[in-house]
Amino acid sequence: MSIRSTTTPDDLFGPDQTPETPEARAARPLADRLRPRALDEVVGQDHLLGPDGTLTRMLARGSLASLILWGPPGVGKTTIARLLAAQAGLHFVQLSAVFSGVADLKRAFEDAGKRRRGGQGTLLFVDEIHRFNRAQQDGFLPVVEDGTVVLVGATTENPSFALNGALLSRCQVLVLRRLDDPALELLLARSETELGRTLPLGPEARGALRAMADGDGRYLLNMAEQVFALPEGTKQLDAAELSSLLARRAALYDKDREEHYNLISALHKSLRGSDPDAALYWFARMLNGGEDPRYIARRLVRFAAEDIGMADPNALPQALAGWETYERLGSPEGELALAQTVVYLGTAPKSNAIYTAFGAARAAAKANGSLMPPAHILNAPTKLMQELGYGAGYAYDHKAEDAFSGQNYFPDGMERVTFYQPRERGFEREIAKRLAYWAKLREERGE
Repeated sequence: MSIRSTTTPDDLFGPDQTPETPEARAARPLADRLRPRALDEVVGQDHLLGPDGTLTRMLARGSLASLILWGPPGVGKTTIARLLAAQAGLHFVQLSAVFSGVADLKRAFEDAGKRRRGGQGTLLFVDEIHRFNRAQQDGFLPVVEDGTVVLVGATTENPSFALNGALLSRCQVLVLRRLDDPALELLLARSETELGRTLPLGPEARGALRAMADGDGRYLLNMAEQVFALPEGTKQLDAAELSSLLARRAALYDKDREEHYNLISALHKSLRGSDPDAALYWFARMLNGGEDPRYIARRLVRFAAEDIGMADPNALPQALAGWETYERLGSPEGELALAQTVVYLGTAPKSNAIYTAFGAARAAAKANGSLMPPAHILNAPTKLMQELGYGAGYAYDHKAEDAFSGQNYFPDGMERVTFYQPRERGFEREIAKRLAYWAKLREERGE
């Protein structure tokens, strides 16, 4: 049966009230050992659990409402629900929407009704509540309305789309935040206190570990546990060594066909070096060696985007046209279209500005994790999203002078970064002028 229940906060860390031996505690995962025992130990959710937090005020009034806890993985949804039950003096029952069905719900409601008649309230926690279908969600309505249960649902999905309007109207939606850097650092410090030793990480590697967690406290502690598993006395790891340690199980790809990669590298670099004659030679060598022309066509398309980009925006459609012509004509006639593509790409102006900008943007996205877009550029198709401030203050660029509002589109808390820097070659000269003009307007308009 998938229903689990507890009646006291001590049950959070063991099946009974027997004091836990040091050996038994050490056998549990680090994330489980560090699970908060009180609400004030929960990190990163001060807007809910701080002195003026929403949940703090509810508990102070003695009026805990039914809730939907919406947030990313590893931020404490389950723990908060358990601790709320203990703080409010409610019997805690947990269901998972992944493993539970109608029979489980019916039993939970019946048991809650019996406890209610005996003077004991019930907090029913439903993990992944968005996975219940419409009929199952409707089943919560009567027991929430008459107070048989205080429902606390947890979801990683937008409740506006994942949950029935009727259920939403009876619950208060609370948004849990991804854990920020100070919160993650606090978890690392707690892990070091728990284990009585310091993580063998230099400052840069320690920061990299927090960045890899991407706001997920549980994932951070699981990775920290791998680092703690290193023998005592291990020298401090740098960021590269840490990355290697945590990526050891990554699958390797096949490198047996060395000549295949040697020749495609020669073709690619000849094109990059604007030597169409050498590129044609390596193209012919690959065909003579039995290489699939479609593979070469794919690599030419990639080259057009990577090494020419906006210096000649026509390079990409030319490469696609060469590939399509080959598909229509086949060999050997279609190979001439690929040869034309080779010459076009070899003689085109070169720029890797798009390639460089994309790489920098990917690195920034990884470093900054799952920062939300600023609220003013979020759509607000539902009343809940409007109440949360989605779309407030958005400036419609077409109504602005020069069709340019200069508004900020980066996440809140992230400095503006210039990823794309066009070269003074080909069409990118014109793009550089546009970007410079917009940068001037943005500065003038205070964004």
